[in-house]
Amino acid sequence: MPQLTRQEVENIAHLARLRLTDEEKTLFQNQLSAILEYAQTLQQLDTANIPPTTSALPLDNVMRADEITPSLAVEDALANAPDVQDNSFRV
Repeated sequence: MPQLTRQEVENIAHLARLRLTDEEKTLFQNQLSAILEYAQTLQQLDTANIPPTTSALPLDNVMRADEITPSLAVEDALANAPDVQDNSFRV
């Protein structure tokens, strides 16, 4: 798989609303390309005879009791939002 372009990394960062330095863009370009290359390798595996729900470990629902706890203040939650409208994140 070809290396992700810097423009693609910038587009991904924009969609995630991240501001990246030039060093971070280079780092993420390499890391994301490696992840996509690994995913392409996994796509080549023959899984025709493996049921989609197979798991190496037995799965049990782990439940916990509902517990009311204090939540984050609206002001704190919105403090780093790039855009806010009526005490809500504006997307």
